[in-house]
Amino acid sequence: MGFLQAFSGALGGTLADQWKDFYGPMPGVPATAAVFPGAPMGVNNGRGANSKGNDNIITNGSKVIVPEGTALVTIQDGAVTNLITQVGGYEFKSDDPNAKSIFTGDGPMEALVKSSWEKFKFGGAPATNQLLFYVNLKEIPNNRFGTQSEIYWDDAFFGTQVGAVTRGTYTLRVIDPILFIKNFVPVRYLISDAEAFDFQDMDNDAAEQLFNEVVGSLSAAFSKYTNDPSMGNRMSKIQGDQIGFAQSLSAAVEEGYQWKTSRGLEIIKTAILSIEYDEDTKALMSDVKKADALSGSRGNAFFQQAAARGMQSAGENGGGANMAFMGMGMNAAGSMMNGMQQPQGPNSYQPNFGGQAGAPNQQAPSQQPVNQQPQAQPQSQGAGQAAVDPTAKLIEMKKLLDAGVITQEEFNKIKFDLLGL
Repeated sequence: MGFLQAFSGALGGTLADQWKDFYGPMPGVPATAAVFPGAPMGVNNGRGANSKGNDNIITNGSKVIVPEGTALVTIQDGAVTNLITQVGGYEFKSDDPNAKSIFTGDGPMEALVKSSWEKFKFGGAPATNQLLFYVNLKEIPNNRFGTQSEIYWDDAFFGTQVGAVTRGTYTLRVIDPILFIKNFVPVRYLISDAEAFDFQDMDNDAAEQLFNEVVGSLSAAFSKYTNDPSMGNRMSKIQGDQIGFAQSLSAAVEEGYQWKTSRGLEIIKTAILSIEYDEDTKALMSDVKKADALSGSRGNAFFQQAAARGMQSAGENGGGANMAFMGMGMNAAGSMMNGMQQPQGPNSYQPNFGGQAGAPNQQAPSQQPVNQQPQAQPQSQGAGQAAVDPTAKLIEMKKLLDAGVITQEEFNKIKFDLLGL
């Protein structure tokens, strides 16, 4: 019980010239349809066995064709009785013991189909007519996905969690017609005079279920992509990498819902139409973009220019005292700041905001008698005390801080040293 191969390969005009009555796919099938019934392709004129010409019901002696990109499946009482994935023309014989029941052709699908056939094949002679259906083996486009609120995933490049609202489309392909028919397609699409199983049909609950499962897998798919070193760990590449992200999405869907192993379905391509990142992620991406722009030799040049501008601004706004910083490199400025950190000790400089300079027990020079020599002090220390004005130095350091020459931490340390805190 099964099909005898009449010819294989290109169809051309063979059927038109030799067969006056045969079956083929129903006309006007959209590209988004996955399963659709067979229909009479010619007029019998009383010569063939199928004189009634019922839609998608084949009887003994019926001729059928299998075009490129389709598989032919016959079903009886809910069981798959025949499967053909090889292009060509065939004649159905229910009484020929030599009739083949499966034609798989060549290629990667052969092993999958044969494995499923051995598991689900029909084990007896048919008692009623066979129902004939075609399965679309081409890429099925325009399957949409989208999120109404943010989805979040852990991003390896940023080292934190990021979020976005996204929408796009994906392309499906049936990789195992038997699994697809047996485990996924609803019964109402596998009966006599059934309508086409179209993924774009708004009333197709099975297609809606696929949509929900894809949306539920997006977070895991984004995480897989951005945490895969071979993808560069950059989510900015996702929109331009339809194959790479499709692999991540297909893997996430398989882990969560077993599309390949239980339904014979696979995601082939994706097209992300938009990604709207949340505010925190936008701010993070902006910071990373700036850091990328300032990395390497470009960043060194930028910092050198910024330091030079800061030095010049401090010199122009601070008068003669600040002019000493003009033209000095970052190392020279750092040495000068380190020199301002006076050692703490009995003779160290102690700021006094009560109007007297020097230690509390030291008499001010203006109050000493004319003929009395002041207490000897180390020359370098006396000169340093005469040159240091805490208020002026704090103003100078604040200007350097505002110009970006020194950091806030460096400024705080200098302030504490000047004020003796």
